[in-house]
Amino acid sequence: MDSIIYFILILLIPLAAQFFVSSSYGKYKKQENSRRITGYDIARKMLDNNGLKDMYVVITDGTMSDHYDPKRKTVRLSDDVYNGTSIASLAIAAHETGHALQDKDGYLYMKIRSFIFPIVSLGTKFSYIVLLIGFLFQMIDLIWLGILLVGLGFIFQVVTLPVEFNASSRAKKEIEKYNFASSEDLIGVDKMLKAAAYTYVAGVLSSALELLRLISIVSGRD
Repeated sequence: MDSIIYFILILLIPLAAQFFVSSSYGKYKKQENSRRITGYDIARKMLDNNGLKDMYVVITDGTMSDHYDPKRKTVRLSDDVYNGTSIASLAIAAHETGHALQDKDGYLYMKIRSFIFPIVSLGTKFSYIVLLIGFLFQMIDLIWLGILLVGLGFIFQVVTLPVEFNASSRAKKEIEKYNFASSEDLIGVDKMLKAAAYTYVAGVLSSALELLRLISIVSGRD
C-alpha cells in the first residue's frame, strides 16, 4: 500500500509543479515588460556588465528549452525568449545568464554538479536495468546496488537546488542593480522565478519518494 501511495505522489508532484510553471509562463508571456527589452538584450547586458563580452547568446530550438551551456560558454535561449519582450522572457533570460555568472565566479555547487554529472548520468542510465535483473533472479545485493544507483539521481537533484536558487538570486540582483525592469515588472519576474524553482523542489521530492518506494518494496520482500 505504501508503495502505491509513493507512486501516486511521484506522478502528481512533478505534474503540479509543471502546471504551476506553465500557467505562470502563459500569464507573463502575454505581458510586455515596461522597458521593452528582449531576452537577448537582458542576457547581453548582464554578460557585458560582468566582463563576459566574449560570451555568446544564441537561439536554440524548442519551447522553454532555455539553458546555459558551460562547455561552450554560451547562453542558449528559445526563440520566444530570445526575441520576446515579455516579463517571462526577461525572467528566463536573466535566470539562464545567472548560470553564466556562476560559472565565471566558480560557484561551488555548480562545480560539484558538473563534476558528478557524468557519474550520475551513467549510474541512473543503468539503475533500473540492474534493479530488473536483481528482482528477476532474486539477487538482493544487486537490488540494493540498483537502489544506490537511483540514489545518485537524488543526490544530483539536491545539488541542483542551490545552483538554481542562486541563479535566480543573481538574476534579480542584476535586474534591480541596472534598472532593467520597473517595480511592477519585478513582481512578475519574482513569480516566474519562484515557479521555476518549484520544479526543482518537486524533482528532489520525487527522487526522495522513488527511493523510499524502492526501499519499501525491497523491505517488504525481505
